[in-house]
Amino acid sequence: MEKILEIHDLTVSYRGKPVLWSVDTTLPAGVMAGILGPNGAGKSTLLKAVMGLVPAATGAVRIFERPVNEVRRRVAYVPQRESVDWDFPATVFDVALMGVYPRLGLFRRPGTPEKTFVLECLRKVGMEEYKDRQIGGLSGGQQQRVFLARALAQNADLYLLDEPFAGVDVATEAGVVAILREMKAAGKTVVVVHHDLHTAPDYFDWMLLLNQRLVAAGPTQNVFNAENLQTAFGGKLTALTHLAGLMQNSRLPLREF
Repeated sequence: MEKILEIHDLTVSYRGKPVLWSVDTTLPAGVMAGILGPNGAGKSTLLKAVMGLVPAATGAVRIFERPVNEVRRRVAYVPQRESVDWDFPATVFDVALMGVYPRLGLFRRPGTPEKTFVLECLRKVGMEEYKDRQIGGLSGGQQQRVFLARALAQNADLYLLDEPFAGVDVATEAGVVAILREMKAAGKTVVVVHHDLHTAPDYFDWMLLLNQRLVAAGPTQNVFNAENLQTAFGGKLTALTHLAGLMQNSRLPLREF
């Protein structure tokens, strides 16, 4: 199986305090992977380090067997909503159109084919009718869908999404999950920072459990168990480790959409 992402001995510190310790893992192509862990576990930091947005104290990251700067246009990154300046004067269409620029380069401007493709991406996430709206005037769920449209417009091979379901309603979450599954079916690799242990085993076929250090990584059926969850979350989530056991024994129905 092709290794699309390789992380070796990655340590990241903020103001001298380590946030990630010696993370070492690989991710195969074509999976839908969830990154789970308690608050402060370094989940968002891991994505930022993969993208080269925060410096690593030690270690290295390779994507498609190359440094990220050499393959950046093949990677789409959707940050947390809280990290975006929503007062920036841009329309929904303008934001989604940003997704095509990595493929165009510095000197080409989007033409009719690119603009038509962006409208298709907005249609796919249910936001075409909002194309002329200011991005800051949308609800949280709508903003999230616009950023997903921008990622789709990039037509990347690897998608990194940081808490895409935070603050969205159930219907929006179901729609986003359906789109991510379509992307996976089309051969894309999708990595999602996620916080809901109830839905995680239904959404992801690959998991990384993180608590500053990597607790476990691999196929969901091998990783999502009470022992690993207890190691990752400690005493904070005793009830949820019990929940995981019930799920594995098929005594508790998973949330369905």
